[in-house]
Amino acid sequence: MSYKAIYSYAWDLAETGVAEATRTFRGLGLDTVTLAGSYHAGKFLRPHGKTGKVYFPEDGTVYFNADPDLYGAIKPVANSLVAERDLFRELTDQGEMAVNAWLVLLHNTPLGMAHPEAVVRNAFGDPYFYNLCPSAPEVRRYAVGLARDVTENYPVSGVSMESPGFTPYAHGYHHEFALMNSNAWLENLLGLCFCDHCVSGAEAKGIDARRLKARVAEDITGYLESDLDYPDDMAEAFWRADLVENADLRRYLDYRSSVVTSLVADIRAAVRPDATVAVIPSVARPTAGCWYEGSDLQALARTTGLVEACFYEAGPERVKADLFDIQRRLKGEGKLRGILRPAHPDFDSPAALKAAVEALQAGGVEEIAFYNWGHLRPRNLAWIGKALGGTTPGGSA
Repeated sequence: MSYKAIYSYAWDLAETGVAEATRTFRGLGLDTVTLAGSYHAGKFLRPHGKTGKVYFPEDGTVYFNADPDLYGAIKPVANSLVAERDLFRELTDQGEMAVNAWLVLLHNTPLGMAHPEAVVRNAFGDPYFYNLCPSAPEVRRYAVGLARDVTENYPVSGVSMESPGFTPYAHGYHHEFALMNSNAWLENLLGLCFCDHCVSGAEAKGIDARRLKARVAEDITGYLESDLDYPDDMAEAFWRADLVENADLRRYLDYRSSVVTSLVADIRAAVRPDATVAVIPSVARPTAGCWYEGSDLQALARTTGLVEACFYEAGPERVKADLFDIQRRLKGEGKLRGILRPAHPDFDSPAALKAAVEALQAGGVEEIAFYNWGHLRPRNLAWIGKALGGTTPGGSA
């Protein structure tokens, strides 16, 4: 099955109308709508918005009619739009394009606030409400239920799963603030989860997680109480040195990866067999940094057969470099999809986007998606058409 997709939001489709939107997409050479089925908050500038240009989506909600019986203690919250329109049903009933469900799994602040026992906690026990922890049993039940729900109740072609693991400390949380310089060493230590579920799970694997937790807390405290600001290059070197020297840390990070891989395996087993299950391993740049979030590229590809990587790089040469590295890590496991942003800050011309598409195709990546319809100006939509050999409605080079 072909996958030339456009990432989209339900509110944009509702405003424009399914018929008009799919007519535009097909004219660009696209065959799939990857529609957000669960999503977080944001403040989005909408160049082609008809009823307004700046949009604030309802945080942590789902955009399909969820079946509460498929979940445990943590249940999805329906977006208010669902009471008026079921865009998944409209798209699948229309049948003009394949429909792929885009699921933001564990990045969900409202559910984290409602279930503090199930969120990531740092070495001091501070809760990170924006990240449900993949080690928590009820979180895993929620994530599995979400993917099973949308694939059982709608004839979607598959799911693309974002945020299946541990979110980095710096994640653009509302009014994220500190009166000191940050650095990779500090943020990586602050981003480690030491919730009860993670600690007990690691200890069951023979890892001294409590000792590691105490050391991480001590190191962070010492730094925060000092008069130092680590320069960026030194902070990176210090973090790499910790990875090499601290066996508990290395094993703990490997444990995190096993947690995420097993969750993805549970999802694959629960989802309709003929539906594809793609994992978006990270939006970190470059993709190789996904390991920190618990995304083992080769293991995920082996588990679902499909990795959908974000090639969010400035220009085709950087896209080619990231592709080379990802394929080196996959070692032939699974299939690789690519997501491109056909606009600032990645590409400054239709020729650059076309070169990136051709680089992916030359590297064997035939399934490509573009992010995101609601954010793109008419001229950038036109670039997609030029890159795929479709038409160029609504804009010029």
